[in-house]
Amino acid sequence: MDLLKADLPDLFETLRPLLSAEAAAETAGTGVDAADVEQAVWVRLLEHRRIPAEPADWLRRAVRGEARRARRRARREVPYDRQSVHGGPGAGTRSSTGAEPEDALLHGEANRALRSAVARLPGRCPELMRALLSPRDLTYREIAGELGISQGSLGPVRSRCLGCLRRMLAVEVAAPALRGMER
Repeated sequence: MDLLKADLPDLFETLRPLLSAEAAAETAGTGVDAADVEQAVWVRLLEHRRIPAEPADWLRRAVRGEARRARRRARREVPYDRQSVHGGPGAGTRSSTGAEPEDALLHGEANRALRSAVARLPGRCPELMRALLSPRDLTYREIAGELGISQGSLGPVRSRCLGCLRRMLAVEVAAPALRGMER
């Protein structure tokens, strides 16, 4: 059955409790937000464009897959050490931009390049990325309120925006120089 012609409210109400339970079970104790997994599964279902023959089985497999992806992403993320960046304990005498004027200049250029790339992102990405990069260190709840979107959709939207930004910056960054003997 075509998902576009299906009775989506009934499907949503039927699958929502199972999806919530499966997402909570798969993300328990992993540091992954169950709401982000739920949102990703709904998006996957809409991209699938068809109601699966066995919706409950499909939903369980989709939740497991999305939870695995979210755990992989969480392992790759590096915690932000505010104290060393802002001159707190352990920061020593070096400034956040480096000890030399050249470091400060390069840091400023990198920030300008990043902000320029953010401004060229499609859709709502520029305003979301500006909110995430804000020095006010906003929470997801505050960002969702400012942008007028649901808190649960911030994670998937952020991931898509970062993917666009990553692809955009990869094209703009020069290839590293060859090392060793050139052939």
